[in-house]
Amino acid sequence: MDINKSENILINERKQKLYLIKKSGLDPYPAKANRTHYLNEIRTKYNKLNGEKVTIVGRIMGLRSHGRISFATTKDFSGQLQLAFKEDHLGKENYKYLKRFDLGDFIEASGKVFKTQAGEISIDIENFKMISKSLRPLPEKFHGLKDEDLKFRKKYLDMLFSEESRENVIKRALFWQNMRNFMTKEGFLEVDTPIIETTAGGAEARPFVTHHHALDIDVFLRISCGELWQKRLMVAGFEKVFEIGRIFRNEGMSHEHLQDYTQMEFYWAYTDYIQGMEFVEKLYKYLAKETFGTLKFEINSHMVDLGKKWVTYSYAKEIYRQTSIDIQKTNLEDLKDKLKKLKISYEKNGFNKIRAIDALWKYCRKNLSGPGFLIDVPVELEPLAKRKLEDPDLVQRFQVILGGSEMGKGYSELNDSEDQAERFKEQQKLRDAGDEEAQMYDRDFVEALEYGMPPTFGFGVSERLYSSLAGKTSREAQIFPLMKPLDKNN
Repeated sequence: MDINKSENILINERKQKLYLIKKSGLDPYPAKANRTHYLNEIRTKYNKLNGEKVTIVGRIMGLRSHGRISFATTKDFSGQLQLAFKEDHLGKENYKYLKRFDLGDFIEASGKVFKTQAGEISIDIENFKMISKSLRPLPEKFHGLKDEDLKFRKKYLDMLFSEESRENVIKRALFWQNMRNFMTKEGFLEVDTPIIETTAGGAEARPFVTHHHALDIDVFLRISCGELWQKRLMVAGFEKVFEIGRIFRNEGMSHEHLQDYTQMEFYWAYTDYIQGMEFVEKLYKYLAKETFGTLKFEINSHMVDLGKKWVTYSYAKEIYRQTSIDIQKTNLEDLKDKLKKLKISYEKNGFNKIRAIDALWKYCRKNLSGPGFLIDVPVELEPLAKRKLEDPDLVQRFQVILGGSEMGKGYSELNDSEDQAERFKEQQKLRDAGDEEAQMYDRDFVEALEYGMPPTFGFGVSERLYSSLAGKTSREAQIFPLMKPLDKNN
């Protein structure tokens, strides 16, 4: 039989049961339910609760009948427990009402805690009622969802059946709470800045564009977690601020890249990127230990020990070591030839020397295990970072390298308004030539810098750090990843 047809038959059967429940005058969807104990609480406190009357709520995950006695496996957020329904205790009419229940229905039930002859902690039900009727049957035979696409589309069902999927939601929340705890303990003030902007700044990425009807202007969803806004707070006199929020980038998808995701950024006045590296190492070790209970991880087939001494990688030297390309002496054609030999694909629209070097670096980065920091990045690749005094062609920037991937970026912020204006102009030229990831000229931000911003260190890290430490792809680690809608005919 066709799967959809079979499911429709089951749905119709459940709808008929729903009709009969309503016809009998009972409410299958009450506004609230009563509960005295969580299911796992009954299990862990059995010796104290044995013989006591309790009231529980939960979803029926298993239902089996043995004539005048039936058993239901019920699940709430804390765990599972068995319910025993006995016709002798309930009476015939109440016992018959159990036939209106299906797998997936929510139940409120009261009774005394006991242990069966088989040693199963259970509740001897004295009264019960339906508190939500499930019209669609749950995935067959408790195995949950097997199809990968369906898992992403129906994460709520995957979480219902998969302990690992449920644990991810809890761990993810713990990770960001630990991030928040660390930052506030270090004296940082949490702020929230605009998500809709007239100029998408603070990163090199293609933004999402939408229209603001009230103002009749096109606006952008932010591509950074308020970088240029948080630096305005430095101008305003704040010295330690951070934000945890959603950012949006209209770019490709991969096991590491998403279009909308959570990021944390902080800005710290009177501090540079050297001190920033020490702080970030301390932050990462704290997050790993508090969230996962270890400093050792496998990331992208690399064994990474955050407890080891963190190393530094020099951008140009590392590229030369791995590819024999001197980025200071090479040209675009030579870079294209090297990319072709290494079978590195790239977006040809607006492609230039800067993008070619960056593509080459990303190839090299995959071979570095870390933990470590990438330093000595050319000024062309970072329009918002302060130049190195000893070499003005490089910037005071670092990237965290873990398991061949970038896991955060920080730099001594550029606070020279004239230098910033010139770099924005160069970025705008790249945009005009077709590079959609080049940064926009933000006149308002330049004006803010002209009032004066103190020496500042800024840093940002996305949820890629969480997914990598958790051993998951970015999409697996998200609670509800974006999915392309199915064809209407499906």
